[in-house]
Amino acid sequence: MKTPSAAEEPRWLTEEEQRTWLAYVHGTTLLDDHLDRQLQRDAGMPHLYYHLLVVLSGEPQRRLRMTELAMHTKITRSRLSHAIARLEKNGWVRREDCPSDKRGQFAVLTDGGFEVLEKSAPGHVTAVRQALFDRLSPEQQRTLGEIMEIIAEGLQPKEAGADLPWLR
Repeated sequence: MKTPSAAEEPRWLTEEEQRTWLAYVHGTTLLDDHLDRQLQRDAGMPHLYYHLLVVLSGEPQRRLRMTELAMHTKITRSRLSHAIARLEKNGWVRREDCPSDKRGQFAVLTDGGFEVLEKSAPGHVTAVRQALFDRLSPEQQRTLGEIMEIIAEGLQPKEAGADLPWLR
């Protein structure tokens, strides 16, 4: 994507693009807040922590290198370390040293963390369904999925040395 130089005028959004952009920002902000409040209320954790538990639950032996977990969740290593420390304090995750790399660590979902995930998943999926999927037709759901895949693909850096959150 080309950034305009100082001499070039930016391509301002049309009225329709501005309306779409503001609707997107408003909708995603409200959706994030809705899901975060539901998980805080029902499971005592923010949406990010729930997402970390979900990612770990899908891995063999429910464990993943911290760097890979940061990559999957698209967050900085610092933010991940803080989140894992909180999850460790709750007994939901533990860290294990990597035998092949003295600096590396694994995050491991504990049985207690898996139980919390199992208990909170039904309420979370209900909140997601009510807030998003129940409001859209099957065709709109497919379109939204296609649109988000295009956006994610376009924003996923492919070049070496890219400024990636999980490398910070």
